[in-house]
Amino acid sequence: MIVAYGSLNVDMVMTVDALPRPGETVLCPGYVLVPGGKGANQACAAARASGAGRVAMVGTVGPDDWGPLATHLLRAAHVDVTHIARGSKPTACAAIWVEGSGENAIVVASGANLETAADQVPDTLLTADTLLLLQMEVPQAGNWDVIARAHAAGAKILLNVAPARPVPDEILHRVDILVLNEIEVAMLTGGPGAAPLDTAQAGAAARRLADEHNLTCIVTLGAAGAIAHAPGEAWLVDALPITPVDTTGAGDAFVGTLAAAIDGGDSLPEALRRAAVGSGLACLKVGCQSAYAQAEEIAAHMPDIGPARPVETLAS
Repeated sequence: MIVAYGSLNVDMVMTVDALPRPGETVLCPGYVLVPGGKGANQACAAARASGAGRVAMVGTVGPDDWGPLATHLLRAAHVDVTHIARGSKPTACAAIWVEGSGENAIVVASGANLETAADQVPDTLLTADTLLLLQMEVPQAGNWDVIARAHAAGAKILLNVAPARPVPDEILHRVDILVLNEIEVAMLTGGPGAAPLDTAQAGAAARRLADEHNLTCIVTLGAAGAIAHAPGEAWLVDALPITPVDTTGAGDAFVGTLAAAIDGGDSLPEALRRAAVGSGLACLKVGCQSAYAQAEEIAAHMPDIGPARPVETLAS
């Protein structure tokens, strides 16, 4: 089963003609409030993609009216929410601006996510049958604690380094699958402020991380698809050909769909392809969890992209 340890938000989404520049005020017709947070997004995407009811969410919401809003789509997707705590801080909120091209800008007020702690994860959820799914929107100490316990229990560990923050080497040595985008892999390998990498550079960085830490490293490349390096194999998958409406939740859809595919027994190239389809379909609607595709929809669109292709060499 999949255990998602991470954040839950309420997203305030506003569609604008163009993202505001520093000091500029822009107007838009209105806004929508929808569930979000990388942890909850990925749990929802995984549950919808698997259709098997094998996902549990661990996190924290606040003692306010937004707590139920943050969890209602998880419940609708049959995610186990019994390990979501109610903290003392307000439910986290993200302000999301989306322009006509689908590009976005996001500010997150962490709130109750800062109260999420490793002891919310019971040992019974960490077994050899578990895929532990984590991101970087809750306190890092809790992430590292849960990873250590999961590794000791023989669980498979998938860490999405988003938003970009440093990860200690001893943690990377315990991770099985590392997922990053071009900005995040640049930060992890080059330090804060490093410029985003092109496809060849991202592939070379993924290869180094895979080799140094004996893990599978996947770098998502937006419209260029995704590249993966694992011990003894490397793959490149195309993106689903679409005209995006809102790219806000695409990365989380990729990670959640990938987790569902791996938990379901797919090979790495097939899991990459399924994740690319799930990510692309998420861009066709505004919002995150409400935009994520069901397993049947993902299956119907699998023929729209070719299989992942083996990569022999990449520029260093």
